[in-house]
Amino acid sequence: MPEDQLLTTAEVAHRLRIKPETIYAYVSRGLLARIKVPGERISRFRLADVERLAARTQATRPDRETAATMRTATTLIAYGRLHYRGVDVAKLAPVTPFEEVARWLWTGERRGEGFVAAPETVEGARRASAHLPEHARTFDRLPVVVALAAAMDPLRFDLAPATVAALAPGLLATMVDALPLAGQTVADDSLAARLWPRLTREPATADGLRALNAALVLLADHDLAASTIAVRVAASTRANPYAAVLAGLGALDGPMHGAVGGTVHRMIESALRDGAAAAIAESLRTGGLPGFGHPLYPDGDPRAAALLDLVAPLPGPDELRRAVDALLTTAVRRGSRPNVDFAVAVLAHTAGMGPGAAEVIFAIARTAGWVAHIVEEYAQPSNRFRWSSGYVGPPPMSV
Repeated sequence: MPEDQLLTTAEVAHRLRIKPETIYAYVSRGLLARIKVPGERISRFRLADVERLAARTQATRPDRETAATMRTATTLIAYGRLHYRGVDVAKLAPVTPFEEVARWLWTGERRGEGFVAAPETVEGARRASAHLPEHARTFDRLPVVVALAAAMDPLRFDLAPATVAALAPGLLATMVDALPLAGQTVADDSLAARLWPRLTREPATADGLRALNAALVLLADHDLAASTIAVRVAASTRANPYAAVLAGLGALDGPMHGAVGGTVHRMIESALRDGAAAAIAESLRTGGLPGFGHPLYPDGDPRAAALLDLVAPLPGPDELRRAVDALLTTAVRRGSRPNVDFAVAVLAHTAGMGPGAAEVIFAIARTAGWVAHIVEEYAQPSNRFRWSSGYVGPPPMSV
């Protein structure tokens, strides 16, 4: 990463885990230099300066605060781009198998075999999840599958990095292969090709699989999102990797995180039925515009642009294209740019997937990133997260 790379205020705040106002305080005290870029009104800051400030503030914080700090060498969001171990993800997504990207996250190497699950583990996971009620979502099966996979792995308590990286391909393969089939399988062993017929009855095409693979790559990690923090806290207690993934799935299931894809899916359905303006108006009335805007990408989410480019050539109903174009035009006119959740929902609609497909794609993809963070966290001191509660209740009373 070049030392003269410039960051926006939002990116600096994210890197330092502070509010934007604190950045201005650092500037006024001479701790951080503001850079004016010709033709731009906003200020930017040198990445090297921000890193030096981060090291300085980290070293001077009390141990109680230092213990809560999470550092990662896995993912960087800087200058409006997402990078896995220094590589721009939007450039990886169209041309790189998800399996290769996952191994890059775990080990820094891209070579390796395909992802294979033990047949007895897949069969056990299928039987266990078959007991769920008919109205259960596909996503509901994933925690059951992960728990069963854990119970069948006698080495799950071996927390050595090599062991964790070795179990991860089987876990991801089991999460996919244990899901019920909705369509016809294809002669392709890639994870994207195995996931496709579990999400839609539509036959897979080369372009469709390329888009689904790209979605998995683009969603594999995103720095310290809420679910990743949950995973790292669990890993800090030395919970086994499967248990840490279950912590992540719990956080991901929130309507403001992984489950937002279903909300976007329904907004597109509303646009198909009632028109884009009515769909956006209804979304705004009920709390916001899902699938648009991201605080870390003020100039637009590069993941959305990369995926929408791959979805565009896919065959689909003309009315869907018109609805999507109208949503984009109406939202952009009001200053909102699409994020990756919108792009995945468009892929799901185009491929004939249901509203629950987006969160399943998200969960399987993000498990790859969680494994990388689990390995990192196991290398840190255990039980290092103990935040102050900030108690605001009544004072203690004598009995």
